[in-house]
Amino acid sequence: MRIGLLTEGGYPYATGESGLWCERLVHGLGQHQFDLYALGGSGTPRPLPPNARVARTADLGGSGTGPAARNLLERTAFGDRRAARRAYGRRERRRFVEAFHRLALGVCGENATGAAESTAGPGENNEAGTELGSAFAEGLYALAELARERGGLPGALRSDDAVRTLESACRAPGARRGAAAAGLPDHLAFVEHLERTLRPLSLDWYAEDALGAADLCHAAAGGTTALPGLLAKRFFGTPLLVTEYGVQLRSHYLSAAGADRSGPLRTLLAALHGRLAAEVYGQAALLTPGNAHARRWQEKCGADRARIRTVHPGMAADRFAEVGEDEESGDPATLVWVGRAEPAKDLIALLHAFAEIRARQPDARLRIVAVPVREPGSGAYLAHIKGLAAQLFPDEAAGAHAVGENPVTFEELGGPEAPTLEDTYAAGAVVVLSSVVEGFPASLVEAMFCARATVSTDVGAVVEIIGGTGLVVPPRNPRALADACLALLREPERRHRLGAAARARALELFTVEQNLAAFRGIYLELLSHAPVRHRPGDGVPFAHPAEAHVPGSWAHKAVAAGTGAPDA
Repeated sequence: MRIGLLTEGGYPYATGESGLWCERLVHGLGQHQFDLYALGGSGTPRPLPPNARVARTADLGGSGTGPAARNLLERTAFGDRRAARRAYGRRERRRFVEAFHRLALGVCGENATGAAESTAGPGENNEAGTELGSAFAEGLYALAELARERGGLPGALRSDDAVRTLESACRAPGARRGAAAAGLPDHLAFVEHLERTLRPLSLDWYAEDALGAADLCHAAAGGTTALPGLLAKRFFGTPLLVTEYGVQLRSHYLSAAGADRSGPLRTLLAALHGRLAAEVYGQAALLTPGNAHARRWQEKCGADRARIRTVHPGMAADRFAEVGEDEESGDPATLVWVGRAEPAKDLIALLHAFAEIRARQPDARLRIVAVPVREPGSGAYLAHIKGLAAQLFPDEAAGAHAVGENPVTFEELGGPEAPTLEDTYAAGAVVVLSSVVEGFPASLVEAMFCARATVSTDVGAVVEIIGGTGLVVPPRNPRALADACLALLREPERRHRLGAAARARALELFTVEQNLAAFRGIYLELLSHAPVRHRPGDGVPFAHPAEAHVPGSWAHKAVAAGTGAPDA
């Protein structure tokens, strides 16, 4: 089977959880041929197995706001801009305006987000949402067909025609209140964002020798990543499989990048991403969210429950085997926190909870191990947390002649104190998760592989991950967090029992092997339901009659009997 694997900013050009998952999939399903279509891919790809190749890449030029980025984009992804401009005559401009108007009406109209439609009751709101969804889809596919015929949409999505058409849709009867309040700066910013979102429409991937040759398109994420698969289904009837371990629409809502945007602009962007998510979910042959939390988001956006199948992400368990099999490892009075130091992790609540723990158990210690993040401004939150820890826990000394030491230590993963994840988890007795927002926290699964008891806040997929093998408390409740941690620190037998149960659960549900087995079956199932397509050179089934050689003496007996049958 030939799989068109759609990735964005990850495999085979970058590392990270998404890249690791794709790499394990490609290496683990060696019986299938993987053609990699990478959005945002640049540089030297990682080594690929014999059953995989990089079919197409598109360096979309980041934000595309600078002249150099736009020129590179038009040269590499959209073809030559001048040639495409010459191809756009009056008729093509009219086609573009009509298609863009349909798309804009779907975005600007009331109930333009998938979430709003799915919660609407029967009647006018539901019908209006369905009509607007159809308008968005019609406009999207009309733009895709125009781009395919004319070599892309260079400049068209940023043109004056696009801005005027968007303004008209925002002022149309039935438009959302937020969209109607948008001004010219909002229109310009939205058109620029829309152009980046719809860049895959102008790629040269939609040909018989590209995505048209795939038996199945597998998108490693929703949103823009799945857009080429959406068009492959439109143009060639190729079934689309969408795997989401982090829902793109949710990520858009939680992104800090839009904090300085106006209210009308946020309304338009939320509507756009909601519409795109609803169309992807509606056209996909199967959705495979990584957990029930992501599944609920997809259902809220209008996905059909019958076409959703939860497939937990697979993680390598071998590296944690030594720690997981040693129940006595780790300091029995040490709590461990591992993750990215960011506001959603609520380390402030963790420090206040630890202050109460220290008051009731003075020998308790807390290790905060931060995953290094190379992003501008990423260290500001961690610096604030370190300052708070210094105020709450002044350096303490055991005696008058000893050097003071803080019970809270801050370390960086990969440093001398925490060289590897397994060393980090092995150093403590209890692993803590204090987040207020989570998707699928991988640190919990890693702690379970290490047979560590966990205390977590009830967010995201936490309950689904740990089942009954750890303690769960409400978020933003330092007292409850402290009580749960103290209960495990003071009861070693209970702690060991929960840790053993957690390891058994993780080995059953969250290994690479179970993930590969699930997708092996899904690929075969989808192909069995897809229509047979014959490509030039493939031949036609049963064009030549089957030949058989049956050993034995029946033929000789037939000739001897005078039947004239030849020898086999």
